[in-house]
Amino acid sequence: MRSPLEEQWVRRFRDDDGCATKLVCFPHAGGWASAYRTWPVGLPSDIGVLAVRYPGREDRFGDPFASGLEALADDIADALGELTRYRLVLFGHSMGASVAHEVALRLQERGRPPAALCVSGRRPPHALDGQRRFSGTDEEIIADVVGFDESRAEVFADPGLREFVLPAVRADYRLVDDYTGGHRPPLNCPVYGYSGDNDPEVTPEQMRDWADMTHDTFRLRVLSGGHFYLRTEEATLLADMRDVLGHIKYRAEAAS
Repeated sequence: MRSPLEEQWVRRFRDDDGCATKLVCFPHAGGWASAYRTWPVGLPSDIGVLAVRYPGREDRFGDPFASGLEALADDIADALGELTRYRLVLFGHSMGASVAHEVALRLQERGRPPAALCVSGRRPPHALDGQRRFSGTDEEIIADVVGFDESRAEVFADPGLREFVLPAVRADYRLVDDYTGGHRPPLNCPVYGYSGDNDPEVTPEQMRDWADMTHDTFRLRVLSGGHFYLRTEEATLLADMRDVLGHIKYRAEAAS
């Protein structure tokens, strides 16, 4: 029986009784859960593919935005409570990597850590000093988004779509700016890092600092592309994640 809280926060793209491992995906700033809708095609059929529904967009358009990134992580950790009886693997891109990491910490504090954390295109919390601020005027925010993703230019050129999309981007940019990070206790699960080799926001060297965030193993995979490499290199990314998920399953079964 799924709780109303879980249903509010989690969208399922594939999830049935045979999915003992569940991949929970966290969108980037201004992003939607639907960004991960194609992922089940590239992953094994016994892997559940779920995504987090941030408030203030899609079918949660009327819900108030989160007051802070850590408050957002609190709410998501609460919503995932019943799912922790499965093997959870958390994947987050950009802002979503920070949210996924904070959620992983909360689940570990509650004695139900995830089986693994996958972080993409984002510095770890102890290495955020000197990162540029994202907030600004609406026009500056739009220019920033389009600079990373030219496909969004058409959306912002339409006044109706702009009014629909921009508030979530603005709210998430504020979350990113207000999140100071700092030192966090290491996780007891492996951490897998992903990065584009031409990402202006984070270098592969900075992504390697995620190794400090775990007592377990860390591994980084650098793919071709910029900040949104995971769109153009989706097949390559998911092929690598198939191996990661297979290894996690093997570890869990060997330990049982």
